Amino acid sequence: MAVHTGSEGTVKVGANAIGELRSYAFTEEADLIEKSAMGDSFRSFSVGMKSWNGSVEVFFDETDTAQTALTPGASATVEFYPEGADSGDTFYSGTGIVASVEKSASFDGMVEATVTITGSGGLTTSTV
Repeated sequence: MAVHTGSEGTVKVGANAIGELRSYAFTEEADLIEKSAMGDSFRSFSVGMKSWNGSVEVFFDETDTAQTALTPGASATVEFYPEGADSGDTFYSGTGIVASVEKSASFDGMVEATVTITGSGGLTTSTV
């Protein structure tokens, strides 16, 4: 069984890796539609619509091409590489809309940004 450290991962916007990446997350979900009826002993469900969303946390860099492409309302093709981007590595890609960009800082820290993306269409699994 293969395991990976978080430092192996990367996220790309289009062909550009996001610089100063601190962390990322993505979630795939399926809506569940209840189809239980009177007299049933257990609840039962069918699968409805599926969706995905993701977020990245970075040290803010206004000169980074990938970061500057992530503006609220923008459409972006995003690729998540949990195990790195070497030959044979698995990655997940999809097109989404940037829902929000939050920038924050403290007097004794770096300026950081958190970007949230809502998928528009499916998230596909591929291999480098």
